Amino acid sequence: MILVVDVGNTNITFGVFDGDELVTSFRMMSKTAHTSDEYGVELLTMLGMNGVGKQEIEGVMIASVVPQVMHALVNAIVKYLEKKPYIVGPGIKTGIKITIDNPREVGPDLIVDAVAAYELYGGPVLVIDYGTATTYVPINEKGEFFAGVVSPGIRISAKALWEGTAKLPEIEIKKPDSILARETISSMQAGLIYGQIGQSKYIINEMKKASNLPDMKVVATGGLGRLISAETEEIDIYDPTLTLRGLQILYKKNKKQQPHNKEFEDEDQPE
Repeated sequence: MILVVDVGNTNITFGVFDGDELVTSFRMMSKTAHTSDEYGVELLTMLGMNGVGKQEIEGVMIASVVPQVMHALVNAIVKYLEKKPYIVGPGIKTGIKITIDNPREVGPDLIVDAVAAYELYGGPVLVIDYGTATTYVPINEKGEFFAGVVSPGIRISAKALWEGTAKLPEIEIKKPDSILARETISSMQAGLIYGQIGQSKYIINEMKKASNLPDMKVVATGGLGRLISAETEEIDIYDPTLTLRGLQILYKKNKKQQPHNKEFEDEDQPE
């Protein structure tokens, strides 16, 4: 079995694969600071509660957009799982070619999603991740990651509404019964959800037109992706485990080479 770890701005998502099968997944918050021992104990506890012993984990692959948690998290994996993890970044084999102006600016999460979408669904493909930010990444038939769009995610937009205005309340993010809202909460929900649906439709169509790839397949993932994809006919596939599956694919591509993680394994560094 292998452990894959997606460190996002809101949550750290863990997945365990037995071959190509995702046998379990679980989460912890990434905004809460932890020591390596706290990460290690929590990780072993959650693995055990999901019926996975640490001796069954043969390797680990991590993608992170939160650098400040990496020292403690990597040391937890080394100390408690006795495995040196692979980390998505320079030196990792991906099978895709990043052709934007500055490839080093591309986040590990975008690389993982691009690899998963291209390997699982073929190209050309547009992958949309509805996370803390909403990202749109097209990959052509040659496996080239050639562009990208980043916009505020639904939760960021919602937070801006209730924190930036005096009278708007914090609300549940869900689709209201009608776009013709008749009170404050449903009017906010309508603006957030239908606004994201409209944005998705427009960006998808414009990216297809600008790239001259009208038949590009569209794959969505991310926490709120199910809600948006259900209302957006331009989205062909919703895959909630796309990022975890991308990490598993990257592990298979890189398992014969030695991980290079020294910068995260200096015990003299503060956590």
